[in-house]
Amino acid sequence: MANKFTCLFPGRFQPFHNGHMLVVKGMAKLCGKLVVAIGSSDKSGTPENPFTAEERRDMIQRALQGEDIIPAFDVTFIMVPDMDSDEAWAKAVLEAAGGEVHQVWTGNPATKAPFLALGKEVKDIKEVPGVSATGVRAKMKEGGDWKAKVPDEVAATISALNGVERVKGNG
Repeated sequence: MANKFTCLFPGRFQPFHNGHMLVVKGMAKLCGKLVVAIGSSDKSGTPENPFTAEERRDMIQRALQGEDIIPAFDVTFIMVPDMDSDEAWAKAVLEAAGGEVHQVWTGNPATKAPFLALGKEVKDIKEVPGVSATGVRAKMKEGGDWKAKVPDEVAATISALNGVERVKGNG
């Protein structure tokens, strides 16, 4: 019988990187269903938030297909805009996830707190040294090797979207 345990992975994913992929691979071992919550879905077109929520979903979906996580694994994507209150945001995320969420996976204390306040189990994830979306965007801006920090499918999607130029504020 398949595991029906539902795990939630909230993030901005600007962009989805190898550290995120490691988390998803870990979730695939422990969870029956994965809900990827694309946060700040209302933000795009800036150097800090260069990609739309739909573009981020597409990147993640392609990367998970590249690792055969999709279709072997039940993955749902939800989009959640920023809100004035962290607790209101967490409630909106859980509502959008539909059904029971058993665990929330995050390494962000600001994300962790409202889910704990709502009685959810939170699994702390550790940042992969040297891999962060902020660092990937910085490497894009300075012309460094950012492609090594993201799955191949994400690098291809970013290139097709003229993503480096967006991060530099020119696109």
